[in-house]
Amino acid sequence: MNIDTGPLAAPFLVIALIYAAVGQAGASGYIAVMGLAGFAPLAMKTTALSLNLMVAAIGTVLFLKAGRLSWRNVWPFAILGFPFSMLGGAVQLPESVYFPVVGIVLILSALQMMRTAFHGRPSASGTVVTPPFGAALATGAVIGFVSGTTGTGGGVFLAPIILSMNWGTARQTAATTAVYNLMNSAAALVGAYAAWDHIPAALPIWLAAVAIGGSVGAWIGSRYLSDRWLRGILAFLLLVSGIKLIW
Repeated sequence: MNIDTGPLAAPFLVIALIYAAVGQAGASGYIAVMGLAGFAPLAMKTTALSLNLMVAAIGTVLFLKAGRLSWRNVWPFAILGFPFSMLGGAVQLPESVYFPVVGIVLILSALQMMRTAFHGRPSASGTVVTPPFGAALATGAVIGFVSGTTGTGGGVFLAPIILSMNWGTARQTAATTAVYNLMNSAAALVGAYAAWDHIPAALPIWLAAVAIGGSVGAWIGSRYLSDRWLRGILAFLLLVSGIKLIW
């Protein structure tokens, strides 16, 4: 892979900052950048999972310190999400399949970002209800497998489902998806152990970059910024990258 990997630290930092500001870990953004840079599928998948793991860990710690994390809200989604993410991580799709699949995932992520950018942060209406156990299991399993196979964290899909079904408040959803991203990224990365040799040597630099970006983004996003413009910019990047991967 004849790619100068060093300069990617800057866009990865920005992606982590923007995603963390809106309660996500950034996997789809990292994949978008790597898709534009011409990364091979296994390098994209393992790198995105590694970076996502770092930012999700930071978010989880921050929610724990703030006392906003309820394991009761997490484990119904994680109980099958974890093993299905590991299973998805072990799946190595050929380029002819991987790029269209990831392209579709990026486009769906872009559409979700656009929806929330134009209509504001989605919020549950009415009384928050406990998710039915079976529905939570199925949701966690399906998103886990898709996210593990493609290298995305899954939170960008889980969050709107939780909010639209009134299964949690905005803050509860952010905490739940942070832990879900953490657990599923770790599981998928373990499942993809056979592809670890495809991880670029610059990964430690990128991990440091997203750690900085994720920390700053989570701090700023929780205190000062409206995320409408941030989501709009990310949606455009994801959409362009998704279209590029498909065509």
